Amino acid sequence: MRIIGGRYKGRRIVPPAGLKARPTTDFAREGLFNILNNRIDFESVIVLDLFSGTGSISFEFASRGAVAVHLIEKDKKNIEGIKRIIRETGFTNIKPVHIDVKSFLKVCTFRYDIVFADPPYDLSWFVEVPGLVFQSGVMKDDGILILEHPRRMSFSEHKSFYEHRSYGGVNFSFFRQQE
Repeated sequence: MRIIGGRYKGRRIVPPAGLKARPTTDFAREGLFNILNNRIDFESVIVLDLFSGTGSISFEFASRGAVAVHLIEKDKKNIEGIKRIIRETGFTNIKPVHIDVKSFLKVCTFRYDIVFADPPYDLSWFVEVPGLVFQSGVMKDDGILILEHPRRMSFSEHKSFYEHRSYGGVNFSFFRQQE
């Protein structure tokens, strides 16, 4: 795994052995960040990374100069590996939080420009994730939610859905607040 762009471009990230996560492929991350590069000013956004796993998406946003990245992960081994990578790399704009996503969404009072969610594909409440994010109020009015999901799922009927992109077996659905 490597960082695709920004200050730490090309830096290899070595996740902990026995990782219980499915990292977003370099190919899919590169495609996603090419889209975002044309739409947002990375140096002005505050990002929430839900189900962060390896932290690869957070590292990408932080490398590109995001003001702050709050990274949410419940697995202890994953969060320890993420903290190690943050220390080794020297990131100062990432705050890892060791908590379950549902619990975090219930107590969070902060608002974000971008919310990225990459739940485990076998998560029993996967289809509820967009609704939970919107109900929680964690997104700014002009914020976007990016959901990584398997090909077999479609979110095109969700009232806040506006775009879908596919990179091999990795799919991203984009959502924005509806009035």
